[in-house]
Amino acid sequence: MVTMHTVVDALLSPSRICSRSEFLARSCPVPKEGGIYAWYFRELPPAVPCCRVPEFKGLKLLYIGTSPATANSRNNLRRRIRADFNRNASCSTLRMTLGCLLADKLSIVVRRAGGRLTFGEGEAKLSDWMEANAYVAWVEHERPWSIEEEIIRKVSPLLNLDHNKESCFHRELSEIRRQCIANARAT
Repeated sequence: MVTMHTVVDALLSPSRICSRSEFLARSCPVPKEGGIYAWYFRELPPAVPCCRVPEFKGLKLLYIGTSPATANSRNNLRRRIRADFNRNASCSTLRMTLGCLLADKLSIVVRRAGGRLTFGEGEAKLSDWMEANAYVAWVEHERPWSIEEEIIRKVSPLLNLDHNKESCFHRELSEIRRQCIANARAT
């Protein structure tokens, strides 16, 4: 069994990091297994402070996730990361957060589409921004949900809200997301 400390070390100093285009290529290096993943960024989205941000080769670690999130889920690293890189904000907390932070910069707005919240045509702009700025690292783990909270508390990635109330950005990010989502629901 891979320990929490081994996972943290591997996420902070990854042996492999993958861009969006590398992920979407036919030879995608991300396994169809369970695990924990870390999102690194070249450019910080507006409003994100540089307080206690772990770095790897000039990239800043801002978000950590797990897949599957529970024992009953059939999700895996590849499916989860594909949703973050390539789907829409209704399927990805990371995309929703990035879109709210980048709304003014990218001229995108979250809107209701049926019962879901997405950035509509702005999702392509968000994907383009991720192509230029986002990289993902991962560690396989057979029960990632069992160590997620402990890892988030230890690393304190600024874009994670759950298990991360001590983050220097938690209150501000919560408010940015709340306002963005409330505006979408009001229209």
